[in-house]
Amino acid sequence: MIKGLKHLPCGNKLRELGLFSLEQRRLWADLRATSKPSSTSWGPYKKAGEGLLPRICNRTRENGFKVKEGNLKFCLLILNQPFNKGHFHCLWSRAALRACADGGANRLYHITEGSQESFLPDYISGDFDSIQPEVKEYYKVKVDVIVALGGLGGRFDQTMASVETLFHATNITPSPVIIIQERSLIYLLQPGKHKLHVDTGLEGSWCGLIPIGNPCESVTTTGLKWNLNNQVLKFGTLVSTSNTYDNSGIVTIETDKPLLWTMAIKR
Repeated sequence: MIKGLKHLPCGNKLRELGLFSLEQRRLWADLRATSKPSSTSWGPYKKAGEGLLPRICNRTRENGFKVKEGNLKFCLLILNQPFNKGHFHCLWSRAALRACADGGANRLYHITEGSQESFLPDYISGDFDSIQPEVKEYYKVKVDVIVALGGLGGRFDQTMASVETLFHATNITPSPVIIIQERSLIYLLQPGKHKLHVDTGLEGSWCGLIPIGNPCESVTTTGLKWNLNNQVLKFGTLVSTSNTYDNSGIVTIETDKPLLWTMAIKR
């Protein structure tokens, strides 16, 4: 009993606590329920506040708080501490966003052994001093390509900003980044030799090679109607636009500098 309220009638006690209305009393009851151990046995997790978990997983409140139907939006953050597998599956299946804090990825990886592909987090964040190398490598290679939808229409300066972002992306991710909008696709080719499959049925008729950011002193291609043979691409000299394919289904491009590949795609 709160000191100073013991001698007061029940109604006065509620007024003093600001809990005179029915909704306020319900709120107070919920707070009290989550501040003491649940009657359910939760093993080593039977601590203050754990009463909230059964409600997240099982309870449907009378006032419309229907957790079981997915109305509660929450993020699941997995830390580098032991946790209960039952709790994990209950929360994972209902979370709107799933993230791991550094070594928490180790916990996720091992608790889902044999089915890791079905439990991929949306984010892994931290200084990565506690994540195991094999775990870091496993989650790092889950993306084959990054596709940005939009960014090539509207204002010309914003289109150029999208192109410039492709240069930054090479320092951020090892995954290829392409940008698509309407009937156009762009992709920044790095120095070296590239092989592009252009027989998927999604390609349009035109393609091009644009020396954005720097001249390319040596570019060689195959698979195009108008191929290049160790030629220079730079503004004021030659830019490959309105090119097309030779129906071989494969285009190879070898360049000594970053080179922007652009092509038509079907809607």
